Amino acid sequence: MDEPIESLARTIGARVKNERQSRKWTLDQLASHAGVSRRMVVNVEQGTANPSVGTLLRLSETLGVSLPALVEPPTAKKAKLTRAGAGAALWTGENGGRGILMASSNTPEALELWEWTLMPGDSHSSEAHSAGTQELLHVLEGEIMMTVATETFVLGAKDSLAFPGDEDHTYNNKSHEPTRFVLTVLEPGVGTSTRTETSHV
Repeated sequence: MDEPIESLARTIGARVKNERQSRKWTLDQLASHAGVSRRMVVNVEQGTANPSVGTLLRLSETLGVSLPALVEPPTAKKAKLTRAGAGAALWTGENGGRGILMASSNTPEALELWEWTLMPGDSHSSEAHSAGTQELLHVLEGEIMMTVATETFVLGAKDSLAFPGDEDHTYNNKSHEPTRFVLTVLEPGVGTSTRTETSHV
C-alpha cells in the first residue's frame, strides 16, 4: 500500500479497535456480528488490510457508527475542507476507476458525498445498506447503467437518479469512455445509537 492508503488503513483500524473494545467485544464477536472473517477483523485493526466498501459498511453498521466516522480522524471543527486529491479512496476498480469519499457529516445522520470514476468495463456492486438509506446520483460525464433491485436505468451526462440505498444496487460502465458522477448517501440513524446484537447480512 502507498502512504495515503496506509495512513487511511491505520485510521480505520484504530477506530474499529476502539469501538470494538468500548463494547467489550472479542474479535470473534465482532466478526460474527458483522458477517466477516476473524482474519479480516484482525487485519483491519492492525491496519494491514485494504477492506472493500462492503466490508467497511458491515463493520460500521454493526458498530453503530457511520462509515465517515470510521475513515476520518475525530475532529472538533464545525467545518472541514477537503482539498482536491485529498479525499479517502475507498474503492478501486479493476480497470482504474475510483470511489472517493469527499465530504461527510456524522450527526444526527450519516451524510456522505462521493466522487466516482468508472473506467470502461468497471462495475461495482453494493449490498443493501441500513434501512431507510437514500442515494442521489448525478452524472457529470459519460454513461452509467444502474441496477437497483430489479430495475435498470441508463443515465447519460447531466442525468440524475434518486434511489433507495437499502436495496441491492450495481454501478456499471458498459461504454467505451470513462464515466464520472457524484453520489450523495443519507443513512438515517447510523451513529446515533449503540447496536450490540444486530448484524448486517
